[in-house]
Amino acid sequence: MLESSIPGHLRCTRTQAARLPNPDFQPPYPSYSVRFPKDTSQLVVAIIGAQYKTVADADGAATSTLSSFLTSSTHAPSFFEWASVTDNRDHYNISALAYWPSKTAYETWTEKSGFQAWWQALKPEECQHGWFLEIFFPTVHRLETLFNTKDTPEGYAHMKVAMSNEIQEHAYWGSMRDRLPVSQTDALVGTPATSQDFNTVQLAGTSPRRIKVAGKKNLAVIRSGQDWLDTTPVERELYLETMHPVLIEGMNFLRDHGDEVGCYSCRFMEVINPETKAADRDRTFGLAYFDNLASLEHWCKEHPTHLAIFGGFHQYAKKLGHNVTLRVFHEVLVLEPEQQFFEYIACHDGTGMSGTVSRS
Repeated sequence: MLESSIPGHLRCTRTQAARLPNPDFQPPYPSYSVRFPKDTSQLVVAIIGAQYKTVADADGAATSTLSSFLTSSTHAPSFFEWASVTDNRDHYNISALAYWPSKTAYETWTEKSGFQAWWQALKPEECQHGWFLEIFFPTVHRLETLFNTKDTPEGYAHMKVAMSNEIQEHAYWGSMRDRLPVSQTDALVGTPATSQDFNTVQLAGTSPRRIKVAGKKNLAVIRSGQDWLDTTPVERELYLETMHPVLIEGMNFLRDHGDEVGCYSCRFMEVINPETKAADRDRTFGLAYFDNLASLEHWCKEHPTHLAIFGGFHQYAKKLGHNVTLRVFHEVLVLEPEQQFFEYIACHDGTGMSGTVSRS
């Protein structure tokens, strides 16, 4: 029997209309959402990374330093993993994505592990490479998750108490919004990005700097992942020949032309072994920041690059007789300004949200 993606204790009387096609809507395939303990109120994910001019410059010192913080305390994150990407400036970025079950747990870790003191002491002019820190503090009302299987946790699901039964709110335009508890009573209107928010022309002779970026009203964050480790040989070949290239094209569009659709930043990352810098599993994810949920929805519903992904997946599933073993998931956050933190040290000015800061 279908259930709502929004758990019972977070449901309320709607003042904002749902996008559900009709009350008896039956999705064409199953999907699931994470169930957190009922006393969970605010979770944390931090993207903590280093930026190098080339992959050859990444000597392992940064990952060793960060690992010492992430594993040194009883208040260590509930889960973390490493991922990397070479950006459109040809810089190599490697980062840990770390998750905590509460803001208190995160803040205790930053103090007890020594990370906060170390971070604050970094001097841009003395850094051999860049550092970046992006932190999100969503309340459970401002977070939604979607999985096509129940058996393999990703991201926030490592802090779950359970997975839902099959949910109703998916496989239609607007379902992402309907899965967000806050959308029951909030239209989630953000501040549309302007051309000044994409000021990513690096100034010649600019000295390394520490840049902090203020949060945006109802910033939309999506991490959308793919795992083809356990696919059959036939499905693996089909995925790599059909779906993966189309996905890369869509992610590259958001990376290079995101200003056209309200996307501040997009990284298409490989989950890696930090010691070898090589993919240790067949897993990738896109991590993108949009000026508001409406812009993300518009790209999903109307832009050719996403329609190619969406339509391609349905053709992919049809060729497999809907017996798909590819695992996909996403987690979406819509955040208040105070639920965001961005800081960049000695990074190029196209890194993450740093391009939204005006140059002088």
